[in-house]
Amino acid sequence: MTQRELNDVGALVAAQRAMLITGRALLGLYFIVPGLAKIFQFTAMSEYMSLHGVPAIPVLLVLTIVVQVGAGASLTIGYRTQMMAFLLAGLTLMINLFMHDFWNVYEGTDQAHETQNFIKNLGIMAGLLFVAGTAGTTGSGR
Repeated sequence: MTQRELNDVGALVAAQRAMLITGRALLGLYFIVPGLAKIFQFTAMSEYMSLHGVPAIPVLLVLTIVVQVGAGASLTIGYRTQMMAFLLAGLTLMINLFMHDFWNVYEGTDQAHETQNFIKNLGIMAGLLFVAGTAGTTGSGR
């Protein structure tokens, strides 16, 4: 390989690493912000969860906050990336099934909006599963 080719490969690797780190940080932020918001809107979120028939709301809401903020921060900084991405994918699945259950109709909710959130969360879950499946092999965190 020529020096130019080596430089090109080095630049490509650096760009890929920057994209992986940026993507991982944005995924983490996607959970940190709503997790913090739930702290300040605890009562409203509890009522919303009640509307959807979620059991054990105080325990599950606190657990959700801890996982969103803690695992989101870990994902952002690259600590235990695979485990945190897998944990957040599981949380996203549970949120989809309980909170964005577009197949049920609740007073005061918009079924189309819930469908959109459900599909969006599938995309987030796909990204998290990708991170969980590749983090140890791409240099994007362990």
